[in-house]
Amino acid sequence: MSASAELRMDQLASDPLLHILSFLGFRDLIHCSFVSRRLYDLSKHNPLWRSLCCKHWLLTEADRLQSGASWHCLFRRYYVDLGRYLQYYPVLKRAWEQLKVFLQQRCPRMIASLKEGATEVELNDIEVQIGCRLPDDYRCSYRIHNGQKLVIPGLMGSMSLSNHYRSEVLLDVETAAGGFQQRKGMRRCLPLTFCFHTGLSQYMALEPAEGRRVYESFYPCPDQTAQDPSAIDMFITGSSFLQWFTAYVHNVVTGEYPIIRDQIFRYVHEDGCVETTGDITVSVSTSFLPELSSVHPPHFFFTYRIRIEMSGAASPEASCQLDSRYWKITTSDGNVEEVQGPGVVGEFPVMTPGKVHEYASCTTFSTPTEYMEGHYTFHRLANKEEVFHVAIPRFHMICPPFREPPVRTQNVAASYASRFDRDEFCDGDGDDFGEQRGINMAGRGSSDLRETSSSWKHDWQYAKRQND
Repeated sequence: MSASAELRMDQLASDPLLHILSFLGFRDLIHCSFVSRRLYDLSKHNPLWRSLCCKHWLLTEADRLQSGASWHCLFRRYYVDLGRYLQYYPVLKRAWEQLKVFLQQRCPRMIASLKEGATEVELNDIEVQIGCRLPDDYRCSYRIHNGQKLVIPGLMGSMSLSNHYRSEVLLDVETAAGGFQQRKGMRRCLPLTFCFHTGLSQYMALEPAEGRRVYESFYPCPDQTAQDPSAIDMFITGSSFLQWFTAYVHNVVTGEYPIIRDQIFRYVHEDGCVETTGDITVSVSTSFLPELSSVHPPHFFFTYRIRIEMSGAASPEASCQLDSRYWKITTSDGNVEEVQGPGVVGEFPVMTPGKVHEYASCTTFSTPTEYMEGHYTFHRLANKEEVFHVAIPRFHMICPPFREPPVRTQNVAASYASRFDRDEFCDGDGDDFGEQRGINMAGRGSSDLRETSSSWKHDWQYAKRQND
């Protein structure tokens, strides 16, 4: 091709160039700005940065108008402030927004209990205070909201039985730092939640000590059979703060956890756990109560909530009353027990078209998994001689994975609990404690992200000098 036929960059139309640039990430877009003055000018095109602001910071046009800045400048502003959290921020910000929209509709008084986000300086001061590094996913979430005020009901779920109540508050970082544990058995553990009524807390391990894996969350459970009071078993609730928090939010906003009296109740409804007999439908949800359970001795406490509903299309002649219940209970070690008795929790509900009756009960087992099934016996109100059964679907009760402290597992290597733990958490190489596998996203050093942020700002300034 002759020299006169060569196509120069400054001769290309802007539209196709901008279309090509729209496929680039922000780092590549910055690198392109080094090439020429033309690309430097095009790389600052506002629509390019609008999509990047939406992707990484979830910003809207209203946010931009309120800031009074261009999309290009707004992205820079957020990156300088939150760039170290780039991999976590959109996920956690979206989770918080979804949760707040849901709470505004279903539990509006909880919205007022949320605290404004902490600053970088405040989080850095907390790290100095406790002498441990906070994981970046935790820091990112607390930049958005610094937990909640110490009020009831707690954001992280409630549970209520006839003589027992639990409601967990998501602790702000200052209160959490005050409860940071250094005692034997709980070293380097930061509380995430707290319940005023039971004293129960979920903790996050900030270091891989005493059998815990770094950044996993858990309920501590004292070993009641050990002579050493520092022997602490653990019911594991999450592998990282990000997984723990987003999984909880998902269960809330999708309706997996029911809202009862303006509180989030952590009942889990098993898929397919619904049975219809004639005009009556029975569904069951369950919950594990760690504060009433122990690994040693094996004592696993569950509550279940049953909903009995008669179809609104049923005829009035179908009205009936519950007389008795029958349960067949099967534990994970194969034992089967049958139980029957009058009514349900002392009641004999009458079912009429469209009526719903709900009740909660509880049970304990010596094995970590079991299931129940059975039926109710009813009679028709119009004819007491007409007796029939209504099936109760099979429902499973499974406690969270648990882990024993290293001292016990060394002494009792073949214990059932350690086998259960390996099935859930290990990859078969025999390493049961502490060591992380694969890429530890939560554990990526803050220095790495600070270096990225510093490099990016340096590149931006260099490109500007070269092209001005």
